[in-house]
Amino acid sequence: MNTLTYFLPQVWFGILALFLLLYVMLDGFDLGVGILSLTSSTEERRGILMTSLSNIWDANETWLVLMGGALFGAFPLAYATILSALYIPIFMMIFGFVFRGVAFEFREQARNKFIWNVSFGVGSFLAALGQGFALGGVLKGIKVDAAGHFIGGHFDWLTWQTMLVALTLIQGYVLIGSTYLIWKTEGELQKTHYATAKLAAVTTLIGAVIITIGTPIFSIFARERLFSKPMVYLFAVIPVLAVLLIWQLIRSLNNEAERTPFIWTILLFVLTFFGLGLVVFPYIIPTQITIYEAAADPSSLVFMLIFIGALIPVMLFYNIYQYFVFRGKVTNPHYGE
Repeated sequence: MNTLTYFLPQVWFGILALFLLLYVMLDGFDLGVGILSLTSSTEERRGILMTSLSNIWDANETWLVLMGGALFGAFPLAYATILSALYIPIFMMIFGFVFRGVAFEFREQARNKFIWNVSFGVGSFLAALGQGFALGGVLKGIKVDAAGHFIGGHFDWLTWQTMLVALTLIQGYVLIGSTYLIWKTEGELQKTHYATAKLAAVTTLIGAVIITIGTPIFSIFARERLFSKPMVYLFAVIPVLAVLLIWQLIRSLNNEAERTPFIWTILLFVLTFFGLGLVVFPYIIPTQITIYEAAADPSSLVFMLIFIGALIPVMLFYNIYQYFVFRGKVTNPHYGE
């Protein structure tokens, strides 16, 4: 039982990390396209952007639902503490989801699409902003008592560090959304998103560099983790790989490649989450609550693992099949006339 108590929380930490990564990659470009829709110059262009999401956006958000359910079942203490501490940014995210979901459906039937267009874009922005503040709030640390219960204020999540994380995440979503639209569109619209991808790559890089440099300066925990041996050698490799991936991304954008910019961006997200996971492990709430302290009873973790182990392959197959079926470009015969 001691072995299970030690091993099962690690397995569930990995499952949660997988759900979060899949969500950020898949719904990330979804939210990015929504934010970019605010910059579309014509209704026709905006319609193409919306059509590129019409068959996939619902499934993308399923991974967030799975992550929330898994967090509640596997780490109930962390679930209660995080929701108590980050109630406002989580509400902001949910409000954004509802706003954009209603706008997406109503826009198709509306004669005057302006209000629904704006609602979809603003909802996407609010959802991304809420996620950024929630991520920044968790990484910054949550004030808890000896039992792990939240004892901080309602606005502890609102600092300049969390604002930087939120803005960088939004730029990352715009980047992956732009590279997705490069893949799915053509003509002038595609050229427009080559430009937005280059701009978002630069702004995301600036935010990532500031966060990377600032984190060990302002966080004793991160400084000790990053510069302790042998971890320091591993963390030294990550920035080198990141620079290589960014160079390949910029190169593919300059060469006007269609699919490789999206692939390089996905790899950047994977590398970022790998580094983030190494920094926080074994904490579910950094410096306060470990995965072992927050984990549910081993029998519950085993019971959940049976069902989640069967569900993950089904979900992955469905997503892969979905993207395969709708793999073509979104075109409009009247576009550009």
